[in-house]
Amino acid sequence: MSRSNKQLVPEAKEAMNQFKMEAASEVGVNLKQGYNGDLTSKEAGSVGGQMVKKMIQQYEENMK
Repeated sequence: MSRSNKQLVPEAKEAMNQFKMEAASEVGVNLKQGYNGDLTSKEAGSVGGQMVKKMIQQYEENMK
């Protein structure tokens, strides 16, 4: 089975980038546009974790 990073909805790319930048700002990680390979694993993980936290929070709010 092949896996790829292909987005299912290409039009959502800019919204996802904005969402990622907001999450990074909230956890104090300075993301740049483009390449961010200089981030530590801890920094990258905190951004991803914040994104998941926000998605779960939004989902729970929509369930009300």
